[in-house]
Formats: sequence, C-alpha cells, structure tokens
Amino acid sequence: MQNTEIYINELLSQLTLEEKIGMIHGAGLFRTEAVERLGIPPLTMSDGPMGVRAEFADNEWRSVGTTDDFVSYLPCNSAIASTWNRELAGKAGEVLGEEARARSKDVILAPGINIKRSPLCGRNFEYMSEDPRLVEEMVVPMVKGIQKGDTAACVKHFAANSQETERLWVDTIVDEQTLEEIYFPGFQAAVEKGGIFSLMGAYNLLNGEHCCTSKSLLNKKLREEWKFDGMVVSDWGGVHDTVKAAESGLDIEMDVTYEFDKHNLAKPLLEKIKAGELSEDLVDEKVRNILRLMLRLKMIGEQKEERKRGSYNTKEHQQAVLEVARESVILLKNEKQILPLNADKVKKVAVIGGNAAAIHSNGGGSAEIKALYEISPLMGIKKILGGNAKVSYAPGYVLPEKKQGDGTNWQAESTQHDWSGERKEKTLSAEEIRKAEEKKAACLKEALELAKESDTVIFVGGLNHVYDVEGQDRADMKLPYGQDEVLAALLKEVPDTVVVMFAGSPVEMPWLSEAATVVWSYYAGMEGGTALAEVLFGKVNPSGKLAETFIKTAGQCPAHTIGTFGKKDKAEYKEGRMVGYRYYDTEETEVHFCFGHGLSYSHFVYKDLQLQKEGEEVEISLTVKNDSTVDGKETVQIYVAEKDAKEGEPSHQLKAFEKIFVKAGEEKLVTFVLTKRDFSHYDVEKHAFVVCGGTYEIQAGTSSRDIFLRENIRY
Repeated sequence: MQNTEIYINELLSQLTLEEKIGMIHGAGLFRTEAVERLGIPPLTMSDGPMGVRAEFADNEWRSVGTTDDFVSYLPCNSAIASTWNRELAGKAGEVLGEEARARSKDVILAPGINIKRSPLCGRNFEYMSEDPRLVEEMVVPMVKGIQKGDTAACVKHFAANSQETERLWVDTIVDEQTLEEIYFPGFQAAVEKGGIFSLMGAYNLLNGEHCCTSKSLLNKKLREEWKFDGMVVSDWGGVHDTVKAAESGLDIEMDVTYEFDKHNLAKPLLEKIKAGELSEDLVDEKVRNILRLMLRLKMIGEQKEERKRGSYNTKEHQQAVLEVARESVILLKNEKQILPLNADKVKKVAVIGGNAAAIHSNGGGSAEIKALYEISPLMGIKKILGGNAKVSYAPGYVLPEKKQGDGTNWQAESTQHDWSGERKEKTLSAEEIRKAEEKKAACLKEALELAKESDTVIFVGGLNHVYDVEGQDRADMKLPYGQDEVLAALLKEVPDTVVVMFAGSPVEMPWLSEAATVVWSYYAGMEGGTALAEVLFGKVNPSGKLAETFIKTAGQCPAHTIGTFGKKDKAEYKEGRMVGYRYYDTEETEVHFCFGHGLSYSHFVYKDLQLQKEGEEVEISLTVKNDSTVDGKETVQIYVAEKDAKEGEPSHQLKAFEKIFVKAGEEKLVTFVLTKRDFSHYDVEKHAFVVCGGTYEIQAGTSSRDIFLRENIRY
C-alpha cells in the first residue's frame, strides 16, 4: 500500500493543473481525458446492469457501433436477486466484468442496489430487493465477480434514490435510523465486504444536499466512516455547483451534454483555482483516487502488461446467463398441479400475449443494449416441443406501433429541469376510436378461437420497457393494453390456462382467483425464453423466490399512504423502516404474494430447529427433507422477531438465508450463524448499532409468511 501511494504521489507531482482537471470530468460522453506524456490513459465507462451498452460517438448521443458491439444480455438485477443464489450473482458479475473489459471499458456502471420502496419506481427492474439484507448478500459476490476481470464495478445510486419523478431535483427526506438500517447497508457491504473500486452518486437530493456533491454522504459517511478510497463518479448531469463538487468526495463529473469544458469540474473549477478561490489540493485528492483505481485495474504501473483482456459473446457466458435465468423464474401458484406440462402429451399449444414474442433487451433507458440474441418465450416453447406439437401464437391484445424517433436522444434531454419523460397519449378522433375498438375485439376473438381449439393454453403478458423505464414512474400497477380483459375472457373459456407474467415490477392481478397457475419472470436476459420453457415443461424445477412483496394495488404501499412518492418537490420517507414486508407482515396486510414466496415441484419439510449461543454469536441449525420424488432447490430463510419490541418496530426481519440442493427423499442439515449486528438497532443518539437485549424469536421458513419452525432465545 505504501509503495502504491508513493507511486501515485510521484505521478501527481508531474501533472499540470490543466492535466489534472482533464482527469476529473468527462472529455467524452463516457470517458475522461488521458495524459499521454505520462502514460495515463483515459478512464472509459459504460452502462449498464444488463450488459455492456452499445458504442456511442464520443461527443454526441449517436450509436456508432456496426456489428461489433452486440453483447450478452444478462438477467436484470431483480431477476438475479430472485435466485437467492450468491454463487449465481457472482457468475453474472463475472460475465458482465469480462464483457466490459473485452469492449475496452474500465468501469461498468453496475450493479444498481437501491431499495424498492414503491412498486411504481420506473427503474425497479434495475434494482434487487425491498430488503437490505438480501441486497447485502447478493451485491458482494456480484461486485467481486465483475472485478475479477480487471473491470471496476460501480455500485449505484448512492443514496435513497427510489423514484424517477423529477429525479434530479426531488429532495428525499429520510431520518438517520432509516438510512442506516434500510438504505445504507447494501452500499456499505459493497465497500467493506465487496471491496468495490467505484461508486456512483444519485441524482436526487438527500435531506437538502444533492447526493453527487453531498459532504455528509460522500465525505463523512463514505470516505471517513466506511474508509472508501476508490473513485466516486457523478450520475450523468448530477452536478450543479462547482464549489460544492470540488469540496465534496466526488472525483469525476460526467454529464449528458457535449460541452465538456463547461462542466462544473472543468474550466469553471480551473478559473476558481487560478483566482485563489479554491485550493489545488482538492483536485489532487480526486486525482489520487482516480490513479489508485487505475492501479487496481492494471491500467498503469508495473502490472500493466498483466491486465486481463476479457471476452464477450462466448458459449461460457451464454451458459452462465441461462443458469441465472433458470433460477430466477418464480412459480407463484400451481393449485391444480397443472405444471409441469408434459412435452410428450402436448400436441396443440396456443401461446397468447404480446410478451410471448417480445424483445426487451433494446429498451429501459440506460439499461438498453444490443443483444447478440434474445430467446423469446414463444421461441423457448417451440424449441422444447420441436415438430411433434403445433404451437400457434396470437397476441390477444393490440400493442401500439413503435414510433419512429425524431433524431433526438432521450438521454440528451433527460437532465433538463422541465423534462418529464411522461408517456404522451395521442388524442383520438371518434373514427379512430371506433377502428381501435374493432381491432381490439378482433384480437381477442382470434385468441379465444385459438385457445378453444388447443389442448394447452399459455398466456404470456406483463409489462415492457415503455413502463419499466428510466426517467419516469408508473402511474399505477395496472396491466397495460387491456390485458386484464383478455385474461378474464381467456380464463373463463379455458380455466386451465397457464398465466405467465414477464415484467420488472409487480402488477395488479384482478384475475388471480380464477387462475390456477401463475408463473413470474423478470427480464431474464438472452436465455429468458429458454429458462421459462424449461420450467413450464419440467426440465428445470423452479426455485426462484420473490425479493419483493407483490401487493394487490399501489394504494397498499406505505410509501404512498404514510410517506410521499412521485411528488416533484419532496419524497418524504415517513414510513421509516417499515418498507416492504416489514410493513405488510406487521400490519397483516392482505397481499397477493409475500416476500420470499416461490413454489417448487418438490415438497420440503423443515424439522429439528436448534439454537446455540456462543459469546456474541448464535448458531442455528435445522434439517430440510425433500419429501417428494423430484430433486429440487430450496431457499431456507431465517427471520428474527424481537419479542419485547417497542411499538412501531417490524414484526420480524430477514437475517440469513441459504439456498440448498436436496435430492428426492434426502435430508440435509443447514446451519447459520447470527452475529451481534443481527440483534441490534441503530441508536441515533450514539450514532451506532446497539443491542437492546431481551427475548428474540428465531423463525425458519420458506417465505416471510410461511414460517415452519420457531424457537426463542435470550440475547
């Protein structure tokens, strides 16, 4: 470490002020300036969480890639979290890191780990969970996986960034305890356990300070308390003040605009330093962090020749993507045991719903990529059944025609103060309305006729990246395009219809009581259709679990009923720590599907819960038996309930989990270790986590509401 800092200081002493300024702001849309005379390359970055983004021109939002920037399309972070599999999170990270390196990127702007406070947030598909412990456990292996390839992970968006409405100017008001227990843990784990090399600030203000230039957030919390010595980059266009940016723990300012010399940390900062208004030492500290990052990535220094070259679009990557997708599929309901379907007996299949044939990789905002390929659900089903079954497709509802662009890029406009990004509905004439209704009726009729003449009906609907998208939040949880009406008619005609939802966020399900079989898939990457079909036809035993609660309507969400969401001036987190299942389980809210829920084709039995306290640690053990004829994977979840809790505390909280493979008829012993932190609350007076002491109930189950074993312990 000492030699590293000596090397950094030697380089720093040779840099001119102008050269240092060039290193701390964008000199292209996704790069900083190089200092060629000293062998310092530009730092090159790229979106995003689902794959390396297409190549853009250096100074305008224009795609310049030909056929060389197609990449592997990864499952979204919501899908990765739904596997509850740390190893697969690491594999996904490795794919992302290797592909970024092979595309000559130094920093991949991923993963996104903001807490899912409301189901309406437009970027929820980019995030992992409503629960901080699950985020902590999944982000660490993902970060380590990315950075194995000599690529920096860049965890985002720090912090409390949970809405897209007025995202650059909304002031997020959150109390200290809530920040420490809910919104900070994932970032802290990425820094302290994951060893992350870089971090991105959020667009929003937090308690009155813009996150990208917040001294309390970047200087005090991140740098001083968490000892982070990596690089901090702004979100593109997230800096609004030169002095605040210079004095904060921010290292690099990036923007969506092309006038790079006008960035706050460019010419305006240079002029203030030359005028004696700001110290050059502030710039030196930023450059030190950048050089330290470059050393870690082997971009400079003695190990430069040893830097990994990366790889992309390999068979190994495609296999890893498929493995993640398989375990991300969630079987929500299987009342009549209709699933798994028998590929040998199915002869005539009706596949209905727009998402059966849709491609999702090319949308979502900065998450969009050019996928080498994408297997749709329809193709996945056809691949499994082959030529011995007839598979017919009908959308069932009318999908709007894609509008041709006007030549402008949404990202170039997205940081304008008056930009809303809202979907503009065209006003239709009476004649246009009549024709639209006729088309709608014809689509439904075609689907129903196809369903009636088939022996198996699979509906694949949900959302798309018109709704799951950066820059705007959803107005409600309703399914678009009249899908509820189609489903109601379809289930009335064919009650055994298998309902599949492809989406990035929960949706209302007014037809749920009529549907015996419901399967959920987040945007699951290039092999998503393959994985879904394998689950439907029993080649894969489903093992995905919900990383968020599926409520019935957004009106049940405490972010809306207690706090505020979607307002342009302030987002007040008055619900505090009562986010997701913490609120719903405590209040016994009637939901569609609880946190942690996910069915299997196997049946698991839990028994023999044992607790042993050794010093400050509590060892938990239990046995899980696969009481079925099908091998399967189960995620054992451990919750802690504080029996002497004060009013307003969550009824229980997830503290540990483990995903295990259990063969048919086999029993497996599972052990966990809880630490002092698992029995602590954040004390705002002491500014530290403290144990209140008392009796705690240790709960073991398969979801937050399916608790099979309980045992008390004093701590």
